[in-house]
Amino acid sequence: MSRSGADLALLLLGGFRNLADRATDELATRGYEDVRTAHDFALTAILSGADNVSELGRRLFITKQSAAKMVAVLEKRGFVSREPDPVDRRRMRLLVTERGLAMRREGQAIFDDMREQWEKQVGADTLNTVEDALRRLLGDNVGRLDSPGWLIRDLPTDS
Repeated sequence: MSRSGADLALLLLGGFRNLADRATDELATRGYEDVRTAHDFALTAILSGADNVSELGRRLFITKQSAAKMVAVLEKRGFVSREPDPVDRRRMRLLVTERGLAMRREGQAIFDDMREQWEKQVGADTLNTVEDALRRLLGDNVGRLDSPGWLIRDLPTDS
């Protein structure tokens, strides 16, 4: 068994993809068949203060045009709405709708279930050790879900 840095990177990415893909599949069975990982990143950014297309683009490290496209998809699917800013009526604010919040709650429950499944597979101590080790290795560089620019570029925003 190889133990290269590239192998470690692939294992970490594989863990992320496994969890994200399983969550997406489970959300589909719960009535959210139109959700993609990138959508959750965008909703997280909006909830953390990216209340307009320009700021969403900055937070996700994507162009304003790509952010506008993402917002259009999210709006069409009922996850976000736009409303005039009360201070500057020319500016449109982004808001996560109740449907968007409900989907995120479902997603969190799914991730909690998957964590429990992993815990049953390898044991609570092993999983806690893995998490603790990753926290020590990453330090302050733990990815913020409202600014995953390194990842969002690789994910389609319109599917």
